Amino acid sequence: MRSLVQDLRYAWRTLSKSPGFTVVAVLTLGLGIGANSTILSWINSTLLNPLPGASDARGLVSLGRGGTSINETAFSYPDFKDLRDRNKSFSGITAFSLKPVSLTGVGKPERIWAAEVSANYFQVLSVQPILGRSFIPEEDQKLGGAPVTVISYRLWQSHFAGRDSVIGQKININHHPYEVVGVAPPLFQGAQTGLRSELWIPLVMDHQIVPGADLFPLREVNWLLLVGRLQPGIGTQPAQEEMSLLLRRIAQQYPDSHHSSNVVTLYPMWRSPLGANGYLYVLLPMLLALAGVVLLLACANVANLLLVRSVARRREIAIRLSLGAGRWRLVRQLLVESLMLALAGGVAAMLLTTWTAGTFARFIPASNLPVSLVVGTDRAVFLAIMLLSVATSVIFGILPALRSSRITPLAVLKEGVGSASGGPEKVRLSSGLAVAQISLSLLLLICAGLFLRSFGNAQRFDPGFKPDNVLLATFELFPAGYSDADGAQFERLLVSKLEAVPGVRSASLATWLPLGFTWSSSNIQPEGYVPQHDESMEIGSAVVGPNYLRTMEIPLISGREFTPQDKEASQPVVVVNQAAAERYWPHQSAIGKRLSTGGGWNYVVGVARNSNYENLNEAPQPFIYLPLYQNYVSSAVIHVRTSGDPLSVASAVEKTVHELDGDLPLFDVATLKSRVDAASTLEKMAGTLTGAFGIIALLLAAVGIYGVIAYTTRQRTREIGIRVALGAQQRNVLRLVLSQGLRLTVTGVVLGLLFSFALTRFLRALLFGVTATDALTFIGVAVLLCVVALAACYIPARRAMKVDPVIALRHE
Repeated sequence: MRSLVQDLRYAWRTLSKSPGFTVVAVLTLGLGIGANSTILSWINSTLLNPLPGASDARGLVSLGRGGTSINETAFSYPDFKDLRDRNKSFSGITAFSLKPVSLTGVGKPERIWAAEVSANYFQVLSVQPILGRSFIPEEDQKLGGAPVTVISYRLWQSHFAGRDSVIGQKININHHPYEVVGVAPPLFQGAQTGLRSELWIPLVMDHQIVPGADLFPLREVNWLLLVGRLQPGIGTQPAQEEMSLLLRRIAQQYPDSHHSSNVVTLYPMWRSPLGANGYLYVLLPMLLALAGVVLLLACANVANLLLVRSVARRREIAIRLSLGAGRWRLVRQLLVESLMLALAGGVAAMLLTTWTAGTFARFIPASNLPVSLVVGTDRAVFLAIMLLSVATSVIFGILPALRSSRITPLAVLKEGVGSASGGPEKVRLSSGLAVAQISLSLLLLICAGLFLRSFGNAQRFDPGFKPDNVLLATFELFPAGYSDADGAQFERLLVSKLEAVPGVRSASLATWLPLGFTWSSSNIQPEGYVPQHDESMEIGSAVVGPNYLRTMEIPLISGREFTPQDKEASQPVVVVNQAAAERYWPHQSAIGKRLSTGGGWNYVVGVARNSNYENLNEAPQPFIYLPLYQNYVSSAVIHVRTSGDPLSVASAVEKTVHELDGDLPLFDVATLKSRVDAASTLEKMAGTLTGAFGIIALLLAAVGIYGVIAYTTRQRTREIGIRVALGAQQRNVLRLVLSQGLRLTVTGVVLGLLFSFALTRFLRALLFGVTATDALTFIGVAVLLCVVALAACYIPARRAMKVDPVIALRHE
């Protein structure tokens, strides 16, 4: 223990005598460790903690109907009941659906998000209310028979001042009284990572939350998301096989309601498609791998600095060896110095991470959904930083320590002070580290280039409609007490008045936003089309008002769009997109064909150009538009295309709405462009972070190559002096030094290109509009790195050009 304390004191004195080296090394390590700890903090708050507030998330899985797209994750209520009651793999399966509601009776009316849930919801998720109780089985039996609610901790604090008397109190949800029976834990937001519910209501109260048909007996309507808890000892694969077998049996019993592949896919919650983790589970581990490359670069850089520094310490080490110090004693001393540098870098990384962890929120897009991702640092992250620091000290410190301690004391002490050199072995090791830095930097820069090009392509991509100059605003009539007839009249008057607002070119209503993280679908039956075996007839759909296609600037291929004359009493009509027309009526005109959505026949009056509906990378898929005036909905999104800045007419649009109903609130006022930009969030996050990593890599590579060339040039001072004395010109010296740097650079670039060709293929799923081996990116980055490396070599080359041969020859 005493010797360790001595090592620590000596390391402190040694490092304090070289403040320049110490600061550079600590900052380099701080950046490398900080890059990793930042991504770790994000992973810790999302993938490793998918359900904050749940006491035991192990064994929880989400269930999907064979895919990860939005319309492939929901189940019907009868299918949920059958799967829940007939399986042997789960201790419980719960169903839920996230819905906006109007909260009244506790101050100013406001729109919040509620989750309709089965009564076993909190038990399955292992969430215990901190006050009151959760739901009981009896509150899952009778439709409309359970007007109770569990509220969030946040709502409890903001609306009820955290009073215990909230239990038993009545609140109005959509103007219906509900009794508060429990308060959820502080961190709990719901079963969808990144989406926040403010209260939870039994499923049986659905008719008070969403108007329309009774969905409970309908097997063809998929509207519930499922999460289950596996029985102890049951693995995901056997449970998945059992559930798929059950669903196929249900499909055989009810074939008219099951036209898809009828398989069940289970997802662990850390990569569940029901929330944000469905997007993050690929991106964040990839970013962590790239941050690891940054850390390796930092280690190589500091190792090179230590090798160069060891040249000046050769006599010191030789004297200590001569006085009886053992080699491994010296290695330990040098590793203690490395550990102190790494721990100091870890402290710098902690300070950096406390700021960068919160930057995650800047990437969260504006949305009409209740997105809430709270990311921060905790003890687990700080412990990871400390472990990273210790591991880092070994990575960058062991080779320099072994090399520095392997010397012959007598030979070193006979050398002159000025001639003490590291020998060819240290030069080769230092050069090898520089080559590794260049190759790893090239890999990072290529990844950054690919993601930046991908983000640029996403920004310029044509989604099939024009998102510029469109204002959006949402209203809900059902919570405000409107009947269907009054609501339909309100929507007709609103559209006509919006068209007259100055600066408005076109206005319409719709129930859905493209690329908006939500999905609406219908089961269809096209006239004359025979579905293939296991072919799903559930396709995307939207209820839209007159002039919707004109407002969105979606071109018509043939026919017409909806007009105010397409009313309830007129012939039912529908507009299909190109993909639907080509799939169901190939080599025919779709105009005049009939299509059923579960009721009567709708006549196709128009064929619209394909658009992107779910995401930017999707293949063309069938989609239909239904007329709002024939299919009343109480919640709609106003679409207003303007001649200028859409936000400039926001107050006029709100005034128009309030002229019809002064108490009707508008929600989620935003531009369509901002909502569409959210579809490229992953590309933006990846491009920003890899771009930052790439800049760090470029700087570290430049410093590394500079250090090697400066070190070797210094060792060749006598040789250069002799060359100059024999008549060598400055350009010859310049060529001599630059050629050495060029050889290292070319070697590193070639190795980096090979690594990149092998590794970038793993990025394919995250790239948009650019291949993983894009030649332009590879060539451009290679040229950039060569230019930067040669620029770094030019500084020691200029110094070598000014060598005085007389001084150089006296140097020895």
